[in-house]
Amino acid sequence: MFYFSKSKYCDFCDCQKKAWLNKYKPEECVLSDMALQRMAAGNEVGDLAMGYFGDFVDVTEYNGDRIDLAKMIERTKKELVKNTPVICEASFSFDGLYCAVDILKREGCGYAIYEVKSSTKIKKPKYINDVAYQKYILENCGINVTGTYLMYVNNKYVFNGNPDLHKLFRIDDVSEDVAKKLPEVKADLALAKSVLDSDTEPNIALGLQCGKPKDCSYWGYCSKVLPKPNVFDLYRLSMNNKVKLYGRGLADFASLESESTIKNKIQLRQIDFFLHDRGEYIDKEKIAEFLKTLTYPLYFLDFESVQPAVPKYIGTKPYAQIPFQYSLHYVECEGGELFHKEFLAEAGTDPLRDIAEALCRDIPTDVCVTVYNKTFECKRLEELAEYFPDLSEHLLSIQSNIVDLLVPFQSGWYYNKAMGGSFSIKSVLPALFPDDPNLDYHNLEGIQNGGDAMNAFPAMEKMSAEELVETRKNLLKYCELDTFALVKVWEKLLEVTDNAKQ
Repeated sequence: MFYFSKSKYCDFCDCQKKAWLNKYKPEECVLSDMALQRMAAGNEVGDLAMGYFGDFVDVTEYNGDRIDLAKMIERTKKELVKNTPVICEASFSFDGLYCAVDILKREGCGYAIYEVKSSTKIKKPKYINDVAYQKYILENCGINVTGTYLMYVNNKYVFNGNPDLHKLFRIDDVSEDVAKKLPEVKADLALAKSVLDSDTEPNIALGLQCGKPKDCSYWGYCSKVLPKPNVFDLYRLSMNNKVKLYGRGLADFASLESESTIKNKIQLRQIDFFLHDRGEYIDKEKIAEFLKTLTYPLYFLDFESVQPAVPKYIGTKPYAQIPFQYSLHYVECEGGELFHKEFLAEAGTDPLRDIAEALCRDIPTDVCVTVYNKTFECKRLEELAEYFPDLSEHLLSIQSNIVDLLVPFQSGWYYNKAMGGSFSIKSVLPALFPDDPNLDYHNLEGIQNGGDAMNAFPAMEKMSAEELVETRKNLLKYCELDTFALVKVWEKLLEVTDNAKQ
């Protein structure tokens, strides 16, 4: 029997090939850290939203560790007979189609569908497809659907210590959009059955439906036939323009070398250095001018943060970046010893006041502080200053004296082909130091990237004492490498410009 769920329907509407791969080649699916975080946020927000209308019945049932759809459908039928006002995960099946409604609320002579999203933005086509599919099934099951709504997170909500679901969530009536989509659902399902009953993979080219490469869990599979590197690796070229070039058959760098629409100097250098195996491009004069902006004592700073969908700390909003850790290397004078300080909040605590005070303790006012991609650190310092006015003068002094070590690379003053189309520290560091195991993040235990760190900190609340000690050690080592990397990059800039003296 043809079996379909609302997630499969939405995937099919996005990309027929993705839906086919989900069925026939699920082992090719690679979920990014960001995708996993979105899934976790969705579960947290969905669980919380159940209480929005007061008392409710959740019909979720398990068979071992798997959802038991049959039991959920039967429980839903019983609750409908009882005229239960609010049923969460209300489950329905029609002609092999299945859906679970996040919140089914009795209204007059029928029920309204409330679809909960962890997003702070709504009316994306995928969301409308989701609700239209649910309405189609419910109406075919004899349910009078009185309304269709999207519940989503209000990014203006400020947590004051007492959760207020009616301020945390916003509700939009999407009945008009759903009504426009509903007539298409039956035809979509017929096409989906045809596509998914076939063991022949749909021939669908890479395109805008892929989103950003890191967004699609099948990007690695679908792009494996492309040469390495290719048009999708070009630095700061929009996905729209990449797709246009790819559609014209311009996939490899050889075909892109003479393309007149590519005018960005770094993109041109990226292509040229790969094709002609050039060494390094170094603009010593501009790098030397940049280095003159750095003064002693010289500090190297990096934050780690979490971004909870549901705010946990007083004064914060949904998805606020909450810094919980930093590493700080510093050199007090030319040729001086390298020192290190660090901060990591205790598990289960509000880290904001503690990290703000630690920064003021560890970094004097009016000293030069280097970071990599300063937008992030500057914004966190600005936010901390807003949270704690008594510390704002010191925190804003730190912020105003930040110099960004990304500048020489992003400006095109230093390039080698190993950097490819990225100037993140994770790309620049191995390009500058390809054979140094002490600078290889893959050699770290447990925490090897920012996603690992972001997941580890909230997980620490439920760890055993032994696990907690190990995780803290790994977090500290990871963040320490981030700022030691900045030190090494700075030293490399000095080296290539013969500018050891400032």
